[in-house]
Amino acid sequence: MNSNTSRMNRTRGGYTLIEVLIVVMIMGIAAAVVAPTTSQAGVLRIQAAVRTLVADITFAQMDALGYQEQRAIVFDTEENSYTLVQVNGSTIDVENDALYDPRGPGQRYTVDFNREIFGGTVIESAEIDDDNVLVFDEMGGPVAEPGSSTLSDGGSITLAGPLSRFRVDVAAFTGRVTVTRLD
Repeated sequence: MNSNTSRMNRTRGGYTLIEVLIVVMIMGIAAAVVAPTTSQAGVLRIQAAVRTLVADITFAQMDALGYQEQRAIVFDTEENSYTLVQVNGSTIDVENDALYDPRGPGQRYTVDFNREIFGGTVIESAEIDDDNVLVFDEMGGPVAEPGSSTLSDGGSITLAGPLSRFRVDVAAFTGRVTVTRLD
């Protein structure tokens, strides 16, 4: 065996201090980029829940207007969900009159915030005309109760997540939806 080859094998047995420092520096930069992204995941999930709720309120308004029939959103704070319902007369039957959704459980238009994609979002409160039901008339405006033409006083739904809280307000008369971050 050649003496030069033998010397090369002995000297390349480990890493130099500069190589180790470069690897540590690269890992530090990667951690600095990834850490804020992972801490924002909870906020993004509650924001997804808020966007879903706002989209469904708007959908219920437009569906009422399009079909010229009352629609309602029934909030169930105990089950942490809500269901979009067709209003027949002056009653709301969540079990039999839920709107059709091919993705929903049992083909029902129900949104369950217990799902993982919503990251622990909770319906803290749903207060619409001293009830947990938001009803839209044939013109897409909020009304006080099913089958009624009495205008609603509006209301709000508060959603809370591990890192933030949001209030979704529905205005009286127009049904305009606004979102306010509470923390």
